[in-house]
Amino acid sequence: MVRITIDEQTLEVEAGSTVLQAAERLGIDIPTFCYMKRLPALASCRMCLVEIEGQRRLQPSCATVATDGMVVRTNTPLVEETRSSMLDMLLANHPLDCPICDKGGECELQNQVMAYGPRESRFRDAKRVFHSEDIRLSPVIIMNVNRCIQCQRCVRMCEEVVGAVALGTVEKGMDTAVTGFEGSLASCDQCGNCVEVCPVGALMSFPYRYKARPWDLDETDTVCPHCGTGCQLTVGTRKGEFMRVRSKWDEGLNRETLCVRGRFGLDFVASLDRIKQPMVRRDGALVAVSWDEAGNYLRRRLSAVEKRAAGGLASPRLPNEVLYQFQKLMRTVFRTNNIDCSSRWSTPVETLGPLVAGFYTRAPLQEVIGDACVLVVGGNVTEENPVTEYLLRDGARRRQTELLILSARPSRLDADARAVVRVLPGGEAESLAAVVASVLAAGQDLPDDVLADIVATTGWPPAAIHGEEQDPLATALLGGRRVTVLVSVEVLRSPRARAALQQLNNLLQVLSLLGKDPKMQFLFDRANQMGAWDMGVLPATLPGFAALADGAARATLEQSWSAKIPSEAGVDFDAMLELCNQGQMGALYIAGSDPLMSYPDRAFVQRALGAADLLIVQDAFLTDTAGLADVVLPAASYGEEAGTFTNNEGRTQKVCKFREPVAEARGNLAIFDFVAALQSQALRPSAQTEIFDEIARLVPAYEGLTQDGLGADGAFTRAALAPSVGRFFAPPPVPIATDRLMLVTGNCLFHNGYLSERSKILNTVADDPYVAMGAWDAAQLGLSDGDQVVVQSAQGELTAKLKVDRRFPRGLVFIPENYRALRLNSLMRRGEYPCPVDVQKAHAAVEITTVAGTGAGAETLGQDAAGRSP
Repeated sequence: MVRITIDEQTLEVEAGSTVLQAAERLGIDIPTFCYMKRLPALASCRMCLVEIEGQRRLQPSCATVATDGMVVRTNTPLVEETRSSMLDMLLANHPLDCPICDKGGECELQNQVMAYGPRESRFRDAKRVFHSEDIRLSPVIIMNVNRCIQCQRCVRMCEEVVGAVALGTVEKGMDTAVTGFEGSLASCDQCGNCVEVCPVGALMSFPYRYKARPWDLDETDTVCPHCGTGCQLTVGTRKGEFMRVRSKWDEGLNRETLCVRGRFGLDFVASLDRIKQPMVRRDGALVAVSWDEAGNYLRRRLSAVEKRAAGGLASPRLPNEVLYQFQKLMRTVFRTNNIDCSSRWSTPVETLGPLVAGFYTRAPLQEVIGDACVLVVGGNVTEENPVTEYLLRDGARRRQTELLILSARPSRLDADARAVVRVLPGGEAESLAAVVASVLAAGQDLPDDVLADIVATTGWPPAAIHGEEQDPLATALLGGRRVTVLVSVEVLRSPRARAALQQLNNLLQVLSLLGKDPKMQFLFDRANQMGAWDMGVLPATLPGFAALADGAARATLEQSWSAKIPSEAGVDFDAMLELCNQGQMGALYIAGSDPLMSYPDRAFVQRALGAADLLIVQDAFLTDTAGLADVVLPAASYGEEAGTFTNNEGRTQKVCKFREPVAEARGNLAIFDFVAALQSQALRPSAQTEIFDEIARLVPAYEGLTQDGLGADGAFTRAALAPSVGRFFAPPPVPIATDRLMLVTGNCLFHNGYLSERSKILNTVADDPYVAMGAWDAAQLGLSDGDQVVVQSAQGELTAKLKVDRRFPRGLVFIPENYRALRLNSLMRRGEYPCPVDVQKAHAAVEITTVAGTGAGAETLGQDAAGRSP
């Protein structure tokens, strides 16, 4: 610690702290323009100059390290004159168009001129003008370069934090101008972080332009709904109408940054596709009715199927309180444990449980990665969890994080990794097994009896343990640091997920035995997937990951709920669909999910949903699944009801209401009460705050949490169990081999599931579906970037534009899952992922815009030039 005195106030600060940081702790305001808290000091704007005893010249406080005994003055006449002169120089060329500038009212230059600026300018020359009109750099970003004060914040944010390198500077001195390369932002993520950090109105949000003034807005702090990173953001509305999103430095793990989906993709709440009143099926068509009519219809239908099997599917985008109440409704009113929260894969709970109980760490991501060796398994962090990528890049560049990547898809983060291993699509299990074997081979600290036991348990031959080749990932993992593993949802999609999770468990156990203190977190692409698991929206797991077979856990819930819970294990969503297809499903209740678009084998899902005696869909939007329903109940969307999300870190945060539900839509909790009442039952408690209190009382990880205690940054749930170390190693998987092109899917950078496709703004950025593959495969097939190609599987085919990515490995094809028009799941079969496909150039006469299924129940969705179905 060092002692420093600033303006007659003395305090102790940590060694390495700057004068600016010390002044902030004392509450002393020192103006800045170029300074950014998350980046090293640039010291170019000279606004933060201060006097330091013993120094002949003024020094930039942002770049001056405090030393013991240092005496600093921030408000001397010389300092004040210097600040005033600097502002006068900025105003010499700055256009005085505050009345029409979007930054008016929250402009840092405006504020600092009022606080420190000259009352009269000494400059009389004509102002420098770069362009007479604003430049539209992208669909969402517009620039007025004349207003730029050359602070470089936007350039540094783009390059050093986002990693896009889409902005740069030209010329020098007072003629310096920030620009997109070749006058555009072709390489840009469209995230708008440059707009956020711009202190003036040089970079602006085009969708928000001229819509409102800051003082017109009602602002609500909430959490982004687009992925599991859990970014804090502030929504601005005017008279209930959505206006914009901004972010704050001092709140949330994202610290001022957002991705394109979070900043520009929240206008989906105002989609024209909203369900405005209840609907029931009459004469084969959905007909709008009142809530009373829907209730009478639903009561009759529920009575007719009450002795048959029931099942429920809830979206992991819903708040914790809604998910908790949904599983309570299904277990106590519908009397079933057939409950699931994923419409894209079947969760291997028996493998997942030990991982969550033993290694999943509920702690800040920045703390978990810190100076650790971080292994990212599967997926593409850049596109699935962009802000998580920013944090990982920051760790790799500035915080001594060693980054390792094991995945089929390349990402921008590869450039910052120490080692990258490309795997075959769906081959994570084999690659993890190879890493385990290599770690064991070099694990001299493991006792011989442990090695012998592993060999005996797994069936690995001793040669695999004591081989000579060292895996690059194993070399890094054994490098002496603690280890963190981040697991993508890509690993969960495959039928081989169980094997991959088993090998991951093997690796974590071995690293634990070697003293590496391994930790694990997931990289979920849905906002509340962790919360959905915690709330017990699983067929064999109660809230808090308690096994359904645990009689004591079941009895505790029964006593609190004043209702019995069936003891028979439920089935996952895939098995529910099978029950439907066999004519054994009475009522199937789907809340906020669209499995007809997302679950593999669209034709099978359509037949299954149509075969259920009673299909109830509760949603905010008229989805494809809602189009098949017998009863449609209009629900509140994101931002129309309060609740909490639990992000990938295990951090529980408030989701706040900023608008009213449209038309006759009701909150999800109110609809559950409505349905329970039709069965002459009541769910108690039913208010959001009371449900949260019950969760905090009954779910161990949430014990002690309070709504008021969540605060701006949320609060962390607790690990329920201590890591367990035992000799329960799984055998290595049987290797897979294929010479076919293999299709994988996931989110693209600009969309997240089908929710974001309802955003008009995001559709202006990326509205065209595409197929991505590597340059070698494209050359072998005679294809070029931009060609229309047909992707064909055993199930069907689709046509889209080709994107050739030179980083893609051979054999890999990627199609984003985010475009409803493609109906991508028609290509896939249940239990098969990745999907073998053929790719060829589309015939000029054929204009197939979406999937044409080939089996029973297939849909004819396109025609060729002669009018024939493809």
